[in-house]
Amino acid sequence: MRALLLVLSSSLPALAQEGPSLAFPVDCVLGETCMIQQLVDHDPGPDAQDFLCGSMSYDGHQGTDIRVPDMEALARGIPILAAAPGTVLGTRNGVPDTGTGGFPDGQDCGNGVLIEHENGWQTQYCHMAQGSVAVAQGDTVETRQPIGEMGFSGNTEFPHLHITVRHNGEVIDPFAPIDSGTCDSDVTLWADDIPLSPGGILSIGFAQAMPTYEATQAGSADANALSATGEAIIIWGFFHSGRTGDLVTATITAPDGTTYHTQDITLERTQAQLFRASGRRIRTALPVGVYTGTVSLTRDGILVDEETTTISVR
Repeated sequence: MRALLLVLSSSLPALAQEGPSLAFPVDCVLGETCMIQQLVDHDPGPDAQDFLCGSMSYDGHQGTDIRVPDMEALARGIPILAAAPGTVLGTRNGVPDTGTGGFPDGQDCGNGVLIEHENGWQTQYCHMAQGSVAVAQGDTVETRQPIGEMGFSGNTEFPHLHITVRHNGEVIDPFAPIDSGTCDSDVTLWADDIPLSPGGILSIGFAQAMPTYEATQAGSADANALSATGEAIIIWGFFHSGRTGDLVTATITAPDGTTYHTQDITLERTQAQLFRASGRRIRTALPVGVYTGTVSLTRDGILVDEETTTISVR
């Protein structure tokens, strides 16, 4: 392995061992309150491929995207942290949190911070909340020091932090700073193990009528209770990193433990984020009580993620 590192180092600006040890840059619980959605693109052509030879990237993507489920979660305030000690080279703080709906030319990154570390390394933090940037050019920062909050500024379709790592101006994937040519990586810049999921469920909920994509993205699609004589009973799921051929299964269980409704839905195309919903119209009053909804995502026969929720029908 050592010999391989020496050979590969000739095509890289520095060995990974010379790079900074990066702390996770978002104050959240990965896999619970936040998720990694996109990775650095390793494909040199017009296609896209992450370092695991998967589809968690898009053409030309130069960073790691760490997101929260929806805008409701974003509104709670998600601190962004310096991944390593260094000096602030620049900031931007005035771009509105309107996503792709409005940002000035040349400000795709939105509000952000650029930090210089030792030996020519830099980290850049993008899409931060307007007015939240808490450091200024010339400031010295320490590892895990708060530098602002996650936002929805710049060229983005979902609330997240985009962090780019560079060495002497060249983009480096922190998960695979040395490209071994295999669908794996034995070297990382992260200080701790960072688990990756090839896709997953962002949120689930019940609704009395078919929710809109906008409502699920905003975090306002889930009902607090349902009427036994309402229009319908629907279970929905909001997903990230869905692939063509994935199977979404939605199930509603009645208060007596019997299956009230279930449906398998096959995804017809790959999408960075999506929602699916399933249920039944209420033709006669439902039995009152607590209903259970379960949504799962299966890929190639392997369960990727599953979540369950409950709701009272009155």
